This record gives sequence, structure tokens and C-alpha cells, in this order.
Amino acid sequence: MPHDLQFTRRFFTDLSLMEYHRILVLRCAVFVVEQDCPYQDVDERDPESHHVLGTNDKGEVMATARIVPPGLRYDDVSIGRVVVDKRYRKTGAGQDLMHFTVSETYAVYGRIPIRISAQAYLENFYRGLGFKPTGKRYLEDNIPHLEMLKNPVE
Repeated sequence: MPHDLQFTRRFFTDLSLMEYHRILVLRCAVFVVEQDCPYQDVDERDPESHHVLGTNDKGEVMATARIVPPGLRYDDVSIGRVVVDKRYRKTGAGQDLMHFTVSETYAVYGRIPIRISAQAYLENFYRGLGFKPTGKRYLEDNIPHLEMLKNPVE
């Protein structure tokens, strides 16, 4: 089943209050409630980041990611808080979200390496998008994660 999502990128200060609210609702629904993982989702990186929104024809945010500038999480630019509403999973929305987000990262920062902290069970998903494990594996909020890097020259 293909999806109907339209993707846009906005810097934090260009988001409407309703858009940011919808981003937080989706992130909380998946990362906190669905994954049963109480953690501090809202942080000081949001105001410094670009946010990608995948909205359906009703204007609902069904997918989102954020582009964190170099120096805030890693020395490299990073992509994080990647999330797709469960109604849109297995439709290609996740791949389209990441393709758009990577493209927008390059548009903002140039073709530089992109680092992510991926939940371990999604390793193959991110490998399919050109990210490679760096060898660092760890628990983050009690969930297995691994650090991955996408080098634009490969």
C-alpha cells in the first residue's frame, strides 16, 4: 500500500505551534507509549534543529525526523527522532522520510557525513539507506542502539 505523505522541512522557529505540537504527539505516542520507554524526548536540540514533517492530505503529521547541526550531538551533522505513525509503516513512508531527510541535510549543510544513533533492530533498514555501523553499540534509554555513519562519497 503506497502512502500519501508530503514531506517538508522547516527550521524550528518556522514551525507553527500546531506543527510542533503534532510532532511531539507523534514522538511521544511511539517513543514513550508504544515502546514503553519513559525518557526526556523534548530537549535543547529541538530549537537548534531542522524538522522534517510527513503530512497526509488531512494535514496530520504521520512521520517526522530532525536534522541536528554539527556539534550538538556529534561532531558531524546527525539525523534523529525518526518516527513513522504505525498506520504508515510498511508503506515505504519510512524510506521516503529518510531519503527526503538526507537530501535536505545535504541541502542545508552540503555533502558531509551524517551520523545517527539507530535502534539496533533497524540496522538493516538504515544499511539499505547507505548508513554503515561504526562499531559503537550501547543501551540508550534501555533500548539497544548502534551508531551508524553515511559517508556521501561512497
